Amino acid sequence: MTLPLTPRDVLPADAGAACLVGRLELPGTGPVPVLVRPDGVFDLSAHAPTCSELLELDDLPRRLRAAPGPRVADTAQALANAAHDARDPAQPYVLAPCDLQAVKAAGVTFVASMLERVIEEQARGDAARAEAVRQAVVGVIGDNLSAVRPGSPEAAQLKEVLLAQGAWSQYLEVGIGPDAEIFTKAQPMSAVGPGALVGLHPGSAWNNPEPEVVLAVDSRGRVRGATLGNDVNLRDFEGRSALLLGKAKDNNASCAIGPFIRLFDEGFGMDDVRTLDLALQVQGPDGFRLQGASSLSKISRDPLDLVAQAQGAHHQYPDGFMLFLGTMFAPTEDRHGPGQGFTHVLGDVVRIATPRLGALVNRVERCDRIPPWTFGVAALMRSLRARAA
Repeated sequence: MTLPLTPRDVLPADAGAACLVGRLELPGTGPVPVLVRPDGVFDLSAHAPTCSELLELDDLPRRLRAAPGPRVADTAQALANAAHDARDPAQPYVLAPCDLQAVKAAGVTFVASMLERVIEEQARGDAARAEAVRQAVVGVIGDNLSAVRPGSPEAAQLKEVLLAQGAWSQYLEVGIGPDAEIFTKAQPMSAVGPGALVGLHPGSAWNNPEPEVVLAVDSRGRVRGATLGNDVNLRDFEGRSALLLGKAKDNNASCAIGPFIRLFDEGFGMDDVRTLDLALQVQGPDGFRLQGASSLSKISRDPLDLVAQAQGAHHQYPDGFMLFLGTMFAPTEDRHGPGQGFTHVLGDVVRIATPRLGALVNRVERCDRIPPWTFGVAALMRSLRARAA
C-alpha cells in the first residue's frame, strides 16, 4: 500500500502562514536542515548544519523568512518520495525533522491512557484479560480522575485511600503523583519521518499507535516549536513488567516524528499547542478502519511543566531534545474477537493529524523486516566533514 503523501495531505491547513522546518535527504550531500513551504524546500545549511543547531538561533522565524537559502526540491516531489514503497534514493526525500536532539517522552499524562496502563499492568500484558480487568479497575477507582491535579494534597489523599484498598499502581503514581514519567523514547538520529515504515517487535502480539504532540526544545529549555509523533507502543511487553519499558518503546523504527517542526511565531505558540485536537486513523490491509481523537486540552500536566521536569539544574541537553507529551488515546476497539481489544496488523497505515501541524503518515511493519538503522551521529559527522572539505 503506497502512502498518500501530498502537500494537501501532509502540510498544515495554513501552510502558507506557517514557518516549517525539517530535514531533507539530498542525494550527493546528505541530510540538510530545510525550510518547507508549499512552493518548495529550501536549504538552511548556511544558517546551521543541523536542525539541533538551527533551533538554538534567536528570532528564528524572522531569520528564515528573510534568508531562506537556495531552493533544493519541489515540496510535492520530496513528500511523494518519502513514502517507503515509492522512494527513489537518487531523488530528495523528507526525513524526521530532528537529528542530534535527545528523544524523550512523557507518559501517563492523560486520564484515559492512565487507566489503560493500569489495566495492562493488572492483565500482565494479556490482551484476552483486558476487558475483565478494565471493568474491575474502573469499579474501584472510577473512570474520571481528570479533576485530580497531579501532586496536589487531594491526589496524596486519594493515594492513601487506594493504597488501603490495594488498588494503587505505579502508573497512578506518575499519573497523579508529584513526579511525571519522563523516559528516553529513542536515540538521537533514530527517529523516522513521514512515509517511512514504523516497527513492531516481532515478539509482540498486543500493540498500538500512540498519537502525540511533540515539542522541540533547545539546550536552554526554550520550546521553539511543535510537531507530531507516533510513540509506537507494545502493550504486552510493558504490561508484563514496567522494567520492560525500554524494550517496549525503543526498537528499530519504533519512533516516528514529523512531518515538520512548526516554529513558534506571532501566529502560533504554546497557547495554540494547548488546544490542539489530534485525529488518529488506522486503515488496515484487511479492510479494518479505526478512527479516534485526542485533545491536548485534556492533559493532566501543563506541557511547560513537563519540559521543566525533563530539563533543569538536574539534567541538561546540550543538543536540545524532542519531548512527546503523551496520549489520551489507547484504542480498545475489538479487532480480532470479543474482548481482544485492538492490536496492529502488518500493513496498517497510521495517520496522525491536526490542522495546525499537518499529518504524520506511516505504514506498520516488523522491526526486523525494516531496513536497519545505520546512519547515526558518527555518520552525520563524517557527512558534514566531507561537505566542509
